[in-house]
Amino acid sequence: MQEKLQKLLQFLVSRGSRYADARYEEHVEQELLVENGVLKSTTYVTHSGVGIRVLYGNGWGFAATDEKGETALEKTALKALEIAQSSDRRAKKPVLLAPEPVHKATFRSPAAIDPFQISDKEKIDLLKQVTLKAKQVEGVVRATGSMRFKKIRKLFVSTEGSIIEQEITISGAGIAAQAVGEGGFQTRSYPASFGGDHSTRGWEFVLDMNLIENAERIAQEAVQLVSAPTIEPGEYDIVISGNQLALQIHESCGHPSELDRVMGSELSFAGGSFLTPDKLNNFKYGSEHINITADATIPGGLGSFGFDDEGVEAQRTYIVKEGIFVGYLMDRQTATELGLRSNGAARADSWSHLPIIRMTNINLLPGKYTLEELISGIDYGFLLDTNKSWSIDDLRLNFQFATEIAYEIKSGRLTGRIFKNPVYYDITPMFWNKCDGVANEKYWRVWGVPNCGKGQPMQVMHVGHGASYARFRRVKVGVKG
Repeated sequence: MQEKLQKLLQFLVSRGSRYADARYEEHVEQELLVENGVLKSTTYVTHSGVGIRVLYGNGWGFAATDEKGETALEKTALKALEIAQSSDRRAKKPVLLAPEPVHKATFRSPAAIDPFQISDKEKIDLLKQVTLKAKQVEGVVRATGSMRFKKIRKLFVSTEGSIIEQEITISGAGIAAQAVGEGGFQTRSYPASFGGDHSTRGWEFVLDMNLIENAERIAQEAVQLVSAPTIEPGEYDIVISGNQLALQIHESCGHPSELDRVMGSELSFAGGSFLTPDKLNNFKYGSEHINITADATIPGGLGSFGFDDEGVEAQRTYIVKEGIFVGYLMDRQTATELGLRSNGAARADSWSHLPIIRMTNINLLPGKYTLEELISGIDYGFLLDTNKSWSIDDLRLNFQFATEIAYEIKSGRLTGRIFKNPVYYDITPMFWNKCDGVANEKYWRVWGVPNCGKGQPMQVMHVGHGASYARFRRVKVGVKG
């Protein structure tokens, strides 16, 4: 395939293309869902193809095919070229690409146990055990468990001479227990909501979750939440858990730092960003405790890889440093707007789509506190855990997040009381400036988000967020209706 793709690129250069690249990808995906000990669905999907991107003059063109023959590939390349030529006639400004070294490399994510070598029976049996254990708790009406696995093999070649091969394995799982009573309907999830947690690791990642050991606990909390009280609306000091903070980072840090949103190319669908270029290096995004990086180099991070889909090497760069906004997520074209090198944020969710700016692992770096120290500094407040729902405006400023549970804090200690349907809401920079402590490395981990949607046509990307517990002062907390 490498020889075929290189031949295509030579053909495109001979037709006047300034630049071109081609990606061949093979995808294997599996999903399993078990409910109350019964297998509800299992899917197994494979697909492969080639995406060809062409820059002619100042116009981009892209076309893709699932056919591998030379005739079909040449036809696809011509289609991409024709689109680029048409785009060039309508171009309003020059297209410049930030320089990138030529790479001839391979990358493989660190999967110790290939999940596709584990039998379906073993996977299903584990989910059955977990859901039956949760369902046995009196008051639980539904217990679900799911697993998702994916393997992606890529070959990237460009007219600049890069030849890159990658193999990325993704594994994930999660469980949820739902209870009903006179107080309504409640859900508790583990290790996170909306399908659990995911990583660029193998089957060992699922085993390390200890799903069976946590099934009864989350089921009991679901039952307790049914009759739990709600929080009296007001301003409180709060501690937010890592799995909830991961989504907070995603929505109010990751998305607004995407430079294509800032430049307006996502306005018609995903929206814009309040982080306009005049704020770079001088805007107080948060308190001095807030250090946020974009890091695609973390082993196991769901947003980790060797090279992005423009052939840019994975990097670790700052978005916010000691509270000051210092960097964007960029591709090679937008980076030139700021006179910078791309930090490797151009990715497509498959061979059939054009790379656009996507999050990698957007991480709130650990601080110096223990969880006990964060809690001990609160006279009265709450520890909020596990996302239930969220909403944020198209500039990523005004938000509200609901969590599954709130644990009461009184006189610097957890009281054991829990509250249901908590919601906290704020304005992004005001919120992050209220942070006065982040927990240390002991509590820090990278959470996987496998379902980040962006682009037209829609692309669903896997990203990650490193977080530990963090404390925020005087945040508005209410009740989800």
